[in-house]
Amino acid sequence: MLHKNQQNNHRANRSSLTIVLKIGTSSICNETTHFPLLSNLSALVESVLNLRSSGHRVILVTSAAIGTGNMSSVSVVNYDLIRGTKGLRRLNMAEKPSKLAAKQAVAAVGQGRLMALYDDLFGQFHQPVAQLLLTKNDLADRSQYLNAVNCLEELLDMGVVPIVNENDTISTQGVRFGDNDTLAAVMAGMIKADYLFLLTDVDCLYTDNPRTNPDAKPVTVCDDIVKLREQVSVASMGSSLGTGGMATKLIAADLAIAAGVTTIITNGSKTYNIAKIIEADKQSSNTAEFTAEHPLHTRFTAKDNPLLDRKWWIQYGLHTAGTIYVDEGAAKAMLTPRLKSSLFAAGIIQVDGQFVAQQAVAITLRKKLPGGRFQDVVIGKGLVNYTSIEISRIKRCRSTEIPNILGYIDADCVIHRDNLVRTTDEIV
Repeated sequence: MLHKNQQNNHRANRSSLTIVLKIGTSSICNETTHFPLLSNLSALVESVLNLRSSGHRVILVTSAAIGTGNMSSVSVVNYDLIRGTKGLRRLNMAEKPSKLAAKQAVAAVGQGRLMALYDDLFGQFHQPVAQLLLTKNDLADRSQYLNAVNCLEELLDMGVVPIVNENDTISTQGVRFGDNDTLAAVMAGMIKADYLFLLTDVDCLYTDNPRTNPDAKPVTVCDDIVKLREQVSVASMGSSLGTGGMATKLIAADLAIAAGVTTIITNGSKTYNIAKIIEADKQSSNTAEFTAEHPLHTRFTAKDNPLLDRKWWIQYGLHTAGTIYVDEGAAKAMLTPRLKSSLFAAGIIQVDGQFVAQQAVAITLRKKLPGGRFQDVVIGKGLVNYTSIEISRIKRCRSTEIPNILGYIDADCVIHRDNLVRTTDEIV
């Protein structure tokens, strides 16, 4: 397909990198006055232009709260409806509305103001920009997902800087990315980026909140996020303006490295360091010595065997519509490397949720423990060939029995191995 050819051509030229930059609210909006930090925004634009002049392709995932006015009576804490306070200022509203439709209307007004600011800043250097507003639903359909990838690739090949945000004017809670860290990771995975930069208000990830704990130590390199979660505290990190903090950045990093994207956490007020970090990363991946030419940052190492595009899309691009519980025999057949079997009806013991064929479901092992207790462990995710009602009818049955039970057979398995993503390598 077109997007794969474009990606392969790009990757053949390793001097040209694809870089996704996500800028946090606290980096571009004053926490007290809520005015935009124009110096930081200008520095960001200059950094993007410098990367472009070096031959790199750049996507900007922008924060929501830029351009907020001096409105001390308006709380913007966790107000992640994009451009919301910008719209409030434009409409001379004293406080944000409580109705969802009204919030979305304000966001629609603020969106134009947000893009006008970016267009003006980039326009000073004759750099074209493009706006992309996405929802999770846009990526749930495979053809729409590929169309979005093709559009991004075409914009990058044209020399345009795509500016991406979530389309909160139509999104609802159930189909939201939730925060721009996750959205940025999705963007990075979609286009097989080389780097994802999560620009925040600290230089790197610390073992604890450096604002309150002077003994907090910087984390410079992470090869295992599971182990890292046991060693660091991220619960209290992040400014009052941000929607996520470090907890969401760990989630985003986990998502991105699964797609083979090296992920960096660094200071959003020092965007001039981005090029230095990339250069230092090329020279030495594990140096502990930080200098002016090797700025402090946290690097999450990309996985050597990233998920294939289709399986990455299944795991991260699709809403999980329900759960299928399987026995230990089915789990072993799925997880054993030499087998990697499809999921058959005989190994299914329970179905939760209502879903139709070709929707994504979680696959959960219901493991029997001593004393008659059970432990549920999520082991995968996949696209089903039958509806939840049909699977409930054929569970524990052989494939040869399906025509007699349903009156027809679409497939001899419930989830084919090509549509199944294993989320653990542990053999149960």
